This record gives sequence, C-alpha cells and structure tokens, in this order.
Amino acid sequence: MNLIKKVITPILLLIALIVVVIKMDTITEYIASFLKETPKIVIPPSNEYAKKNEYLFLKPSKDFIPYSRQDLINIFYSVINNGYETFTFYCPEEYGNCIEDIREISDDNELLTHINNYTHPYNNFDSFKTVFEESGEVTIKITRLYNDELKKAINEKVNSIISEKISADMDEQTKILTIHDYIINNSKYDVEKNQTGKSDYHSNIAYGPLIEGYAICGGYADAMAIFLTKLGFDNYKVASETHVWNAVYVDGKWLHLDLTWDDPVSEQGVDYLYHKYFLVNNEDLLKADGTLNNHIFKRSVYLEFK
Repeated sequence: MNLIKKVITPILLLIALIVVVIKMDTITEYIASFLKETPKIVIPPSNEYAKKNEYLFLKPSKDFIPYSRQDLINIFYSVINNGYETFTFYCPEEYGNCIEDIREISDDNELLTHINNYTHPYNNFDSFKTVFEESGEVTIKITRLYNDELKKAINEKVNSIISEKISADMDEQTKILTIHDYIINNSKYDVEKNQTGKSDYHSNIAYGPLIEGYAICGGYADAMAIFLTKLGFDNYKVASETHVWNAVYVDGKWLHLDLTWDDPVSEQGVDYLYHKYFLVNNEDLLKADGTLNNHIFKRSVYLEFK
C-alpha cells in the first residue's frame, strides 16, 4: 500500500503541475482581474433635505460608478445634494479619462457653483475639496454653508410665517407672491456687504433676510428656495456671472423669480416693493433687465429655460 502511494502521489503531483503550467495564463488573468476589481462603494443614506428630482442638466446618481463626464457631474451633484460630508468612489478601468475629467470639474468653480444651485440651500457647500489617487480612488470632502444652529432658527421662522401667512385655499401663485412680498417687506439690501465684502449680517444666506433683516442676492435666493421647497414647489437657483435668483416650477412651467431686483436700493431710504421679476419667462426677464445684463445665464446649464 505504501509502495502504491509512493508511486501514485508523484504522478498526481506531476499531472497537477502540468495542468497549472498549461492553464497559467488563465489563472494569471483571473488573479489580475480579481485584484483590479473596483472596490465596493459604500452609499450612506441621504439627509432630509436631499432632492429626488431629476433635471435636464443633471440627476441623482444611482450606483456612483462613472463612465463619462456626465456621470461625474451626476456624482458630484449627488454627493452635495445628499448632504454627505465625505464620500469615496472609484474610477473604473474602462473610463480612461476619469481622473483627468475629475481634475477639470474640481477646478471649475463656475461649474461647481451651477451644480450647487440645484441642491437645497441647507446642503450647499461652503468649501469643496477633491482628493484623488492615480489608482482611481476619489474622495470628496465638503464643508456646509449652514450649521445646525442656523438651520434650527431659520426653520422655526419659516414654519411660523407659513402658519401665519399661507392658507390652504390659496392658489400656487398667491402662495409664492405672499412669501415674495413678506421677505421683501421685512428685509433690506445689504449695501455694505455688496460694496466691501464685509458685513455684520449673514446677508449671503437665508438667516440674513429672515432673522436679521438684511440680504444680498444669495440670501434672498436661499430664503425663497427654502420656502418654495417647504411649500412643495420644485425649484433651484439660477446664476449669472454677477447674480443669483430663483427658478420655480409653477402652473406647469418653469419661471424666474428674483427678489433682489424686486427690492431695489433707494438713495432716499424709501422701501420699494416691485413685481417686475415675479414669475417671468426668459423674454420678460431680459426685458425687465434692460441694459443691466445681470440676468444673462448659461442656457446650456439651466436647460429648463433653453
């Protein structure tokens, strides 16, 4: 019996060795394929302010695996929109220009601003950093514009105003008009912030107009966006080179809404309330603008207004 084992065992080992040699290429390819396999992406739950709407320029990413520049834009949007502070994804081997496109998007502040405009103000970023490895691992790190204390104060104010000013029998335009007029009547344009970049107020965000009574265009737009979302209107912000305002879907169409220019600055200190920029289409928006050119926006980005 021992003799048989001594004879058969070497033969079996020799056969196994021959099989391994013959199949070496296949085994090597399998191991290489296993090692190159894209790591599993951990997708945390989104926060309560994440929007589920799809837009013509971008939409929420489902699997966070990019195969094109547009997929990357969708991922960047989803990371901001979902309220993540950090998020890691990976460039697949098939997408050869992935890292190059990530560099381009990360360095394009204008594009990042446009992407940011599609998210709820509470999920807007204050700072945005992308760390990537040549291996294809990409990590996005975000600092938010609104902290919990600011959100709490704003939410309490918004809920109070809606409870006091909005009734169920109002039509859509009346609800928006009521909020539009309330914000303008209870805030002033922060001239100092606009002229010097410095101010005692949080006028660039919704806290300024709603709590402190001062705003610049970012504050007006954020405040209106928070109300619009709370009231169930699909909306986002539109930015030109020098200005930002609201877009809202109402009565089956997308329209512009600009509280900043409906609350003009008066040298005599007189408070005005205009409706020149209230729920207007492209033509009426530019007509109201005249020669100011503050509302010339990228129609290749805000495609609902193309």
